[in-house]
Amino acid sequence: MCGIAMVRLLKPLEYYKEKYGSAFYGVNKMYLLMEKQHNRGQDGAGFASIKFNVNPGSRYISRIRSNKAQPIQHIFKKINTRISDVIEANPDKKDDIPWLEENAPYIGNLFLGHARYGTYGGNSVENVHPFLRQSNWRHKNLIVAGNFNMTNAKQLLDELIELGQHPKENTDTVTVMEKIGHFLDDQVESIYQDIKKDYTKKEASPVIAEKVDLVRILKRATKSFDGGYTMAGLLGHGDAFVMRDPNGIRPAFYYKDDEVLVVASERPAIQTAFNLDMNQVKELEPGHAIIAKKNGKVSVNKILEPKEKKACSFERIYFSRGSDAEIYQERKDLGVRVFPKVVESIKGDIANTVFSYIPNTAETSYFGVCQAAENYLNEQKIKAILTGGKQLTAQQVDEILAVHPRFEKLAIKDAKLRTFITADDSRDDLVAHVYDVTYGVVKKNDNIVIIDDSIVRGTTLKKSIIKILDRTSPRKIVVVSSAPQIRYPDCYGIDMAKLGDFIAFRAAIELLKESGQYQIVTDVYNKCIKQRSKEDAGIENYVKEIYKPFTPEQISAKISEMLKTSEINAEVEIIFQSIEGLHAACPNHEGDWYFTGDYPTNGGKRVVNEAFINFYEGNNKRAY
Repeated sequence: MCGIAMVRLLKPLEYYKEKYGSAFYGVNKMYLLMEKQHNRGQDGAGFASIKFNVNPGSRYISRIRSNKAQPIQHIFKKINTRISDVIEANPDKKDDIPWLEENAPYIGNLFLGHARYGTYGGNSVENVHPFLRQSNWRHKNLIVAGNFNMTNAKQLLDELIELGQHPKENTDTVTVMEKIGHFLDDQVESIYQDIKKDYTKKEASPVIAEKVDLVRILKRATKSFDGGYTMAGLLGHGDAFVMRDPNGIRPAFYYKDDEVLVVASERPAIQTAFNLDMNQVKELEPGHAIIAKKNGKVSVNKILEPKEKKACSFERIYFSRGSDAEIYQERKDLGVRVFPKVVESIKGDIANTVFSYIPNTAETSYFGVCQAAENYLNEQKIKAILTGGKQLTAQQVDEILAVHPRFEKLAIKDAKLRTFITADDSRDDLVAHVYDVTYGVVKKNDNIVIIDDSIVRGTTLKKSIIKILDRTSPRKIVVVSSAPQIRYPDCYGIDMAKLGDFIAFRAAIELLKESGQYQIVTDVYNKCIKQRSKEDAGIENYVKEIYKPFTPEQISAKISEMLKTSEINAEVEIIFQSIEGLHAACPNHEGDWYFTGDYPTNGGKRVVNEAFINFYEGNNKRAY
């Protein structure tokens, strides 16, 4: 779920100095783009720039990475310091753009930024993008950053080994970079062999750069990729690309005019940084790459045949910035669509119910619930008045009209602790202290309805939220997930890798035990073992059979039971969005494999079965 940002300036730097008053136009825009995607990266940030017009012997690639607490601010503070030091040492050159371009770091023509959402690669600075593949040949230098997870990283590594390479790391980022780098090297050598009779090696270099065909390189490099990805790359001489996977799992948006090409993971980031309307920012189509040549030509090319679009719905529910016009409405609609279950749970008693939300990403869905609650209560008021007719006194009518839903800020995140993927050995101690409660807004025996965007493990609910809400002495605590039950690993982005971590999976296992159907677990394990040797065409997600005997309501009831500890006095009920409600609210983002098990790639099906094998055998490890 990382965020990327790429800016290609299409005019000379003097143009931006004259029009916008600064030769740092590109750097400033990159800072905005990255900060506006800070929601996508908490563990690190990186930045790289390429200069086009410098002499041999001068540094033309600059890169900086950070894994500090505020990594984006950290890297841009260092960038600003480096540039300021150069200018202060040469004050007479502060307006000499060619001199600055030659001598000041980070002032360039092409920029790539990355906000890292760490999964399992570790959080050292060496794991932070962009990655750099170096060479003394300018066109062989390759900088790569992306938002991706590959399900078949081992296969891709084996392919590199077969090609005679010896990759320095076994990670999908390095593997992807080396795969692209191999075909870049291959093409450069081929071009040189074709032209060497007409040019010296020095003369050949710019000719090779002009002839490099990124479309062909990407087609060859990515044909066996299996995963969700938006990946960006810069070549040392100035070509650049951003490519999206054939199912459109990971997002990518772009804007181009005669001054700039900009690509980012989120549309609002581009809108805000460049003051654009929504319809001016385009979505990069699945299987396509936007390619910018050094000469300024920009094209969108089909690299891989697009497949059924399965854009990640979790982007809409949780990860993407809620300021996007469509996402804002979708999140509100998720709240509206889950509200009928809420009314049923509280038996229509709006007057004695306090509505709130956790965490902040659930706020927009909460607004949808508020809207639905207002509408519901208005209907009930009209019904009560019409039913009472002339029998009602003025005071009774006033009493009916005086009832309003009670919307409060109830649960407060007391510390900026990231509980979503905190290391397992420290989670329990952290989550108990993450939230606090606003006292005095809940009356004894009220209902509490608290909106969450999603429930993955249930740990924060069990060890923190339900406990603190129970301190207010409610009659019932209803936790409402605007997302459906998370049942399966997400091997394309979110760090949800182990089946045993999911509260929905654990609930289904308990139900199998209680109903005398635990043999299904062994049957599924045996099927998963057999599928290891199958070709892709025969791969199925057998883990679906774990859930098949039960309705979503039965699993929700078991989850409610599992999250209510003995010291909790209130009744506890967990409510989830339906799959139908999700699809109705987010019609253009049908990627729902973590809810339904319908993986868009064969690699995803292999991963879920392997995750089940790990669960059954007691292997506390990832399946990808």
